[in-house]
Amino acid sequence: MKIAQVMTTPPVCVAPDVTLAEVAGQMAERAVGSVLVVRDGVLHGIVTDRDLAVRGMGAGLDPGARVDTVMSPSAVTVDADDDLQVAYRTFRRTGVRRLPVLDGGRVVGVLAVDDLLLDVFRRLTDLLGPVAWSILQEPPKTPSRADGGRPVSP
Repeated sequence: MKIAQVMTTPPVCVAPDVTLAEVAGQMAERAVGSVLVVRDGVLHGIVTDRDLAVRGMGAGLDPGARVDTVMSPSAVTVDADDDLQVAYRTFRRTGVRRLPVLDGGRVVGVLAVDDLLLDVFRRLTDLLGPVAWSILQEPPKTPSRADGGRPVSP
């Protein structure tokens, strides 16, 4: 499976000169924990809610300060056409929780650890669904003494 099949699109993006207050508002409005800092489709960095709290407000920055003062400029990225296993390895290797997704150097999405968890749950559902359905269709037999089984205690 490709990263493009699991990533979140469109990504929430802001320009480098947007204020911390505006970024916080975007995060709240869009219910996201990170925003990509992009100019002309090119990734300049990533800013997380933790960056706003620790590097921004925690460091005494004014809410009117520019987002590029608190962003992580060297964001770890993956390509949309990469296999999902590349994302798993990248998350393990780097310890980040969100990866900007690029296609030809242009930002096209974001992949979060949460997206991978949802994928795992979907796969388990696909795997276990038929098993659960067969159990519902044919409940397990209770052994009886007549056929050599032991009574089952509740």
